[in-house]
Amino acid sequence: MMVAPTVVFDLDGTLVDSAPDLADTLNIIFAREGLPPVAYDTARKLVGGGARSMIERSLAAQGRKLDTPAVDGLVKGFIDHYAAHIADRSRAFPGLEAALDELAAGGCRFAVCTNKLEWLSVRLLDALGLSNRFAAICGADTFGLQKPHPDLLRRTIARADGEPAHAVMVGDSISDIATARAAGVPVVAVDYGYAETPVSELGPDRVISALAELPSAVFDLLRARNSTAVERR
Repeated sequence: MMVAPTVVFDLDGTLVDSAPDLADTLNIIFAREGLPPVAYDTARKLVGGGARSMIERSLAAQGRKLDTPAVDGLVKGFIDHYAAHIADRSRAFPGLEAALDELAAGGCRFAVCTNKLEWLSVRLLDALGLSNRFAAICGADTFGLQKPHPDLLRRTIARADGEPAHAVMVGDSISDIATARAAGVPVVAVDYGYAETPVSELGPDRVISALAELPSAVFDLLRARNSTAVERR
């Protein structure tokens, strides 16, 4: 029985330009505590590791370090505010729906593998009318794992009824690339996301600059993988 290919997406910086709402939330929470704001260009590069990572890295960039209870309070305030304003300014990146349509027509199913909390991920995709496109939406709290742990990707693929041997990862960061590599899954990197280092320097299998380029990149990787599997028989 042929297994449908699974295309697994990172969320922030890959599917959705969520940095405006995340940066707004960060600065609202910092302002409540009398902390200086974080410049948007700085905050944008801190997206991807979850709320705590974004807060701690922002504090470190300002030369500040707070004790754990203080950071816990900032994280709670961040999540509460962000949940209520999750799609004020966040939008899907251009070309997403058309790319998903083309991939689906080629027999692919879709999943999301993110370090964002699962319920926040579902809420964001619901708000953008996208959640029904994905067979699985898994976050840091789904299995108690975060990228770059490869089991987060493997278990996301399994939840979507796929197999790693018939999957491709799509992301925008070293974390996504490292996760895919550790799981033995080919990876497409988008260069429009939030990575601090250009993704072309991080060793993905393909780099794309727009989602219109994604279907051909995915189908090329799947064909190459199938050819290699046939040669090994």
